[in-house]
Amino acid sequence: MFDHISIGFRDSNASKRFYDAAQRPLGYSCLSQSPGSLGYGAHSVALWVNEAARPVPADGKSGLHFCFAAPTRASVDAFHTGALREGGSDNGGPGLRADYGENYYAAFVVDPDGYRLEAYCDAAG
Repeated sequence: MFDHISIGFRDSNASKRFYDAAQRPLGYSCLSQSPGSLGYGAHSVALWVNEAARPVPADGKSGLHFCFAAPTRASVDAFHTGALREGGSDNGGPGLRADYGENYYAAFVVDPDGYRLEAYCDAAG
C-alpha cells in the first residue's frame, strides 16, 4: 500500500545513530544520506527520516506507531537492544504477544523524537 513513510527529527546525529542501530538487525540500512535527510530500506528507501522544525509531538495515546518486518526473533531482540543503546526508550521488551497471534514475536521502543516503533517476526520459534 505505501511506497514510503517520512518522519521528522530534531538532531540528525542522534537519529542516524539510533536508526542505524535499530534497522541494521532487521536487514535495513541507510541507503540515502544528505544534509537533513536519511533514507532507510532493504533495496529501496521505505523510511525517510528528515530534519523538521516541528516534528510531530510525541503522544503515547495517539495509537500511531510504525512496525518493521523482522526476519527472525533474534533480529527483534537485536533491534530492541540497539535502539535502547542509542537513545531509544523501552516500550515493551522482546517476546511473544499471544493476544496478537500464536507466533507474534515483537519488541517496542520509542525513538529519540518520541515516535513509537515496533519490530515483529511471525516465524515459529
